[in-house]
Amino acid sequence: MSPEIEAVLRLLLAAALGAMVGFQRERAHKPAGLRTHILICLGSALFTVVSVLGFAGNVDPARVAAGVVTGIGFIGAGVILRGARGDRVVGITTAASIWVTAAIGIAAGVGMYLIAVVVTLITVLVLFIPRVKG
Repeated sequence: MSPEIEAVLRLLLAAALGAMVGFQRERAHKPAGLRTHILICLGSALFTVVSVLGFAGNVDPARVAAGVVTGIGFIGAGVILRGARGDRVVGITTAASIWVTAAIGIAAGVGMYLIAVVVTLITVLVLFIPRVKG
């Protein structure tokens, strides 16, 4: 299989996995939903694919992953800040779902397909756990 075809498959997988997480967030009426999670997962995968395949040895993929993690932190903080209400902070779980979705995209981008799929399934299951109100 050509490297470009494999890269496209990695990106399609990332988009599908991001959609799984995003669909749950959308159904829960959270500020970051389907489109946001797809784009985060796809973007993370694209940065990873480009760094691994596009620069072949001239770029440290770990540095690209670190950059993605840093950038995603800003998006997650925006979700938390947008949801702050008085003495109650909201949006932490959605911020965490954004963070893990970026990690899923990185895993798909480097070709760790099974890990990306398993983490997606675990993430969706965790998001279905009912919230304990106290």
